[in-house]
Parts: sequence; structure tokens; C-alpha cells
Amino acid sequence: MINYEHYVLDNGLQVLIHPDHSTKMAVTNIIYKVGSRNEVPGKTGLAHYFEHLMFGGSKNVPQFDSALERVGGECNAFTNTDITNYYITLPATNIETAFWLESDRMLQLNLGKKTVETQRKVVIEEFKQRYLNQPYGDAMHLLRGLCYDVHPYQWPTIGKEIKDIEGFDEEDIRAFYQYHYAPNNAILVIAGDVKEAEVLEMAKKWFGPIPAAKTSPADIPEEPKQTHKRTLYHSADVPTDALYKAYHMPGRMQKGYLECDLITDILGFGRSSLLEQRLVKNTDIFASCHGYILGALDPGLMVFSGNMEKGKTAEEAEKLLDEVVQEFIENTISQETLDKVKNQAEAMKTYESIQLINRAMTLAYYTQLGSPDIYQIEYDRKTAICADQISDVAREVIQEPNASVLYYKSDKH
Repeated sequence: MINYEHYVLDNGLQVLIHPDHSTKMAVTNIIYKVGSRNEVPGKTGLAHYFEHLMFGGSKNVPQFDSALERVGGECNAFTNTDITNYYITLPATNIETAFWLESDRMLQLNLGKKTVETQRKVVIEEFKQRYLNQPYGDAMHLLRGLCYDVHPYQWPTIGKEIKDIEGFDEEDIRAFYQYHYAPNNAILVIAGDVKEAEVLEMAKKWFGPIPAAKTSPADIPEEPKQTHKRTLYHSADVPTDALYKAYHMPGRMQKGYLECDLITDILGFGRSSLLEQRLVKNTDIFASCHGYILGALDPGLMVFSGNMEKGKTAEEAEKLLDEVVQEFIENTISQETLDKVKNQAEAMKTYESIQLINRAMTLAYYTQLGSPDIYQIEYDRKTAICADQISDVAREVIQEPNASVLYYKSDKH
């Protein structure tokens, strides 16, 4: 368990405090409950774009990074489908600087034309470098578009197309900021060598005057149940074929999610996984093969992906993959296998608890799921799951009508 105190300010900001006096450092971690799932067609990529804008300065802080570096601090951020997360590490004696910086950009971010256009260019360049000019870089764009018809998970966090990013106007940007970057849509965690009463007073001082947003959450379209297998063939200048096969699975807090996590742990996590042993080490088809879930808040995807050896096809690979996965579904999972993946989960939990920043992120993440206590509750549930439960969910999820397959073909054949 991670010890914490939880408060809610009058404006709706949730504040969690995690004292740890074994260090002289402190961490602030703030989650805004906004990701690409909160975007609409034609305006995709706004959540990620704002991750960049938030470092462009605010009314009283012309240069965010410089102000933080002066007090020995470091910062970073990430955006995914469901949240945007900002974090700062600095000496605990300078913790109030982090309050000043974060509150100023929550209330009065610099959205002047120069900043907006500079960050637009940065994001467009990132889109080109990471997704268009990298081998297989657009694979998840293509796979998401194949799997989803109406849900915003159909586009990646960077955005669906560059023209969406090019098209953001001042009204789009200001509306997104006012709607999502408000205290009642945020969770602030302070961890480290801090005193609870002092931190709470700082939170009230710096964030208390910021008004709550008056808007209500927009409805996010529910993806209809998939009833037939979907396929997409895509050719590109890549060294070899690649295969991406995805199945719709339950959302983050739904029944069956933890079982799906264990399924991919058994099949595709690490060097001793079933897919690695059976498909990579013992065939000449797969150069690599992985199984994983996209841990999304709404119903997400279980993905099996791999690169083929030179001259081998994605179609050949799918046939072999299906055979191994079907064999897994039909056979009883051994206690030894189950113990191994549960031990891995325990080791990961222990490893994550070592670093202060990880504990702060964990508290923030599970609070936005509903409660920081879900962290331990979920772990206890996961380690209590039996082999039959995993097999039942595997049979329900891993079905051809529920599959979407991207055959990423090398045009060198």
C-alpha cells in the first residue's frame, strides 16, 4: 500500500499527499482527465498538442523550463488515449515553485499566436518523423482505424491526420483549454519530503482561487460489437512483412480486463513467453512476436504483433499464430505458468514502488479511475484469478469474428 491523504478543494481539484522523509526530494504529478478519447473527428490530436503548449509559458512564467531549472527541478509529460500527465521533480525545499508553475499554466496559459504556431510546427514534425518516416510507424494508425468505427480510439494520440493539426484555430484551442484544463478535471499529487499541513495550505493558496469549469462532460460514442473479422492489406517500403492482429476486449474497470492482461502476460511477455518460445525460437517465420493490451479506460484492444523473417509472409505468420493461441485456449493453464506471471506482477509492483515519481503517478492514475485504493484492490484481484477464469475469458475474446488483422506487406517481395 502507498500511504496518502486525500483532499478535495472547493473548486473540485483533488489533492493527494504522500509524505516520504527518506528523501530530500519532492514530486508533483498532475493528471488532467483528457486524452484523445475526448476529441472529435476533424479536430484530432488536440490533447497531445496541449501537452506541448503547456510548456510554452504562462502569464507570470515566460519560460517554464528555465524557471524550474533555476530551483534544481526537472519536468516532463505524456499524453495517452485517456489522460494527460505532467510531473516535476525538485528539491523538497523548493516545492512551492512547482505550485506556482503548475497553477499559473492551469489558469492563464500563454496561447499567443507565436507559441501556438511554434508548437504546431513541432507537433507536425513529430508526426512526420515518428509515424510517417519510420518503418511501420503508421501501423497503429492503420490498426486503430480498422478496429474502431465510431469510438475516438480509432485515431492515435498524435492525431488522425496532419491536416487536423494544421486546422486547429484559436477558438478550438481556447475552448479545449477552458473545458479540460480546469481544477475540477485535475488530480494533483505531492510526494516526498513534505509536511501534509503545509502542502494543503499551498494547494489552497495557489490552486484554490482558480474557478472550476462550468461545462459538463461530452458523451463519447460507444463502439458497437464487432460481428465479423476485418482485414486490411497495406504495402510500404519496409524490410519485411509484419502482422498485427487485434481483438476487442473489456475496458479498464470492466469484468474480464485483468484476465486479458494475464492472457497476454502468458502468451507474449518476455523471453520465456509462449509466443517467443514457440514462434520466434522454433520457426523460421517470426523474427519477433509480442502480445499486449492497450490498457484503455473504455473497451480496448488485445494485440498480437510480430515482424517476419525475410521472405516470409504475414499470412503465413497469422496461420502459425492462430495455431499457438488456439492451443493455449484449449489446454489447461498449468499452475507453474500461472505462478510465473503472478510473480512477475508482484516483482513489477515492487519495482514500481521504489521510485518516488512512480508512487506519485500511481496515486494520480488510480484516483482518476475512481480511488487510489483501486491499486491494491486490483492487484489482489489479479493475483487471485484462477486458470479456468483466464481460459473462459480467452475463449470469449479470442474469436475470429472479433478479430481485426493488418497485413503490413513489404513491397520488396
